[in-house]
Amino acid sequence: MERATPAPRRVVILGVAPVQLLDLVGPAEVLAQAGRLHAAGQGQPVPVPLYDIACHVVAGPGLVQTSAGLAFSPMASEASLLGLEALDTLIVVGGEGARERTSDPRLQKLVRHLAPKAERLVGVCTGTFILAAAGLLDGRRVTTHWRFCAELSRRHPGLQVDPEPIFIRDGHVWTSAGVTAGMDLVLALVEEDHRHALALAVARELVLFLRRPGDQKQFSSVLATQSQGGSRFGALIAWLAENLHRPLSVEAMAGRACLSPRQFARVFREETGLTPARFLERMRVEAARQRLEAGRGELAAVVESCGFGTEETMRRAFIRQLGASPGNYRDRFRRNAVRHTTPAMDLHT
Repeated sequence: MERATPAPRRVVILGVAPVQLLDLVGPAEVLAQAGRLHAAGQGQPVPVPLYDIACHVVAGPGLVQTSAGLAFSPMASEASLLGLEALDTLIVVGGEGARERTSDPRLQKLVRHLAPKAERLVGVCTGTFILAAAGLLDGRRVTTHWRFCAELSRRHPGLQVDPEPIFIRDGHVWTSAGVTAGMDLVLALVEEDHRHALALAVARELVLFLRRPGDQKQFSSVLATQSQGGSRFGALIAWLAENLHRPLSVEAMAGRACLSPRQFARVFREETGLTPARFLERMRVEAARQRLEAGRGELAAVVESCGFGTEETMRRAFIRQLGASPGNYRDRFRRNAVRHTTPAMDLHT
């Protein structure tokens, strides 16, 4: 007996110009592929979509619609969205417009109409700014692109902004880090809606990793300091990253910065918000967890390459920063790899 295809889940993908193009089309493609692959698996001659997707970008005078400069014809008009009485998921996507035009009255009208009618709210990348500006995230744990986490926290102090994970679920609210992390999040939605096998098929079709755990880290929030335009310690941080395996004292770091240890400690903390010793520990944990996530080396080798000295020192640093021992952290990613990784020979384009 042929299994019936479930009724399509209604999804609205909403942005404001200029929108980050991949934030918009990445989630849409994941959802569309889910429908196509489900239909193929059921032997349906005419695919019946699993998701009824409507996209809309709120335009602005003289603004390009997308970050790539490509024009976008909305699949849904503003009037049709305002006429919706129920939907499964509202996905609000990021880009320059999401940071600069959160108070646009047309955008806010749509968000305030759609959000209460949605079973799930999703902020992709800086789309989180739009949801926050509408008062929909107060008190929740959220994330966004690592570059804008501090700004989101400053604008909305009532949020618990976590710059580390690639996506976070807090009740019915999901938020993701930048750009491709939105596809990871939407794959997780497909898995929740239609189980692992279909999400795996979508990942294979799009040659994605199914699925990066939500708690896998974004670009290092510590090393991001190095890329800040005015950082006087950029060269020092770059040198530290190349020399983590060495014993590194505050005196040695101060010498590289051409400052006395006392002056260096004061100025460094003013600029980074951390003492030199704590910053160095975070760099070492960052380097170690990247090796553990990638399965590169046993604990003893990671201890040596990252300059911890002893396994006990590394264990204490991991528990302070990540709430897990190095062994538990490594095993968590090994379990995900066993469960989710598709062999290269099985991938196809």
